[in-house]
Amino acid sequence: GVSSADIKKLKEHGYFTLESVAYAPRKNLLAIKGISEAKVDKILGEATKEVNLGFTTAMDVHQRRQEIVTITTGSKDLDRCLGGGIETGSITEIFGEFRTGKSQLCHMLAVTAQLPISIGGGQGKCLYIDTESTFRPSRVLSIAQRFSLNGEETLDNIAYARAYNTDHQTSLLIQAAAMMSEARFSVLIVDSAMALYRTDYAGRGELAARQAHLAQFLRQLQRLADEFGVAVVITNQVVAQVDGGASMFNPDPKKPAGGNIIAHASCTRLYLRKGRGENRICKIYDSPSLPETEVTFSILEDGISDEIQ
Repeated sequence: GVSSADIKKLKEHGYFTLESVAYAPRKNLLAIKGISEAKVDKILGEATKEVNLGFTTAMDVHQRRQEIVTITTGSKDLDRCLGGGIETGSITEIFGEFRTGKSQLCHMLAVTAQLPISIGGGQGKCLYIDTESTFRPSRVLSIAQRFSLNGEETLDNIAYARAYNTDHQTSLLIQAAAMMSEARFSVLIVDSAMALYRTDYAGRGELAARQAHLAQFLRQLQRLADEFGVAVVITNQVVAQVDGGASMFNPDPKKPAGGNIIAHASCTRLYLRKGRGENRICKIYDSPSLPETEVTFSILEDGISDEIQ
């Protein structure tokens, strides 16, 4: 008894798949104008019949984890450190100061996401949300050459959007869901997730509002990762710790921006810092399954590769 008009309304609010409806809190569906409470219960009832929301055994989970695709970063050492590469179906956060290679890693993944799975790619398109206007197609072309891909096709497979404020940044995710329901995407990149939040909300007074908005944004990202199995990669800036006493003994008094909200939302957190010359150091700052190790990689004309001695 769910009419096509109801489905259209769901789609307008970013619900394109059965999973998206089944994963949504009931109050979010009730907030859609023109869908009554009885209708919401009916829709949820139908969606939960199709989507398994109950318990499974750890063995099932283990088998599913074995099939998870990882997307190569271009550096063998970095891939090994990450257990194969950037994991699909979860959020990976990359943070560090300026010039530590965050955007370069994003450009690299925009290309490697398109490679066949057999050689460490994701065999899908890339969705790129840019907030700081640091996307450079010329970088994509030089990385595509390294993998002998057709440059124009590679650029055509990258859906790019520039976000101008935090509300726009969130609304782009509804468009992202629409695109993902039509074509196969393997990676969603938000380069920098925090930049606009740090300027749209100023001072302590707006901190609670900022964190609430940010939490919603990250929740949407997690939903896209669950629903479409894409690798979500977000970059983050750092803040200096200026609390006097503690920073005296801390040789590296920088921490990622966004506080605990962003810390809990990202599954894997990578901390980049500058090494000698073109080398950069990546430290696994937080991960549910990887040990806390450091690895050096380098940024070259044709993307990211192993460290230069």
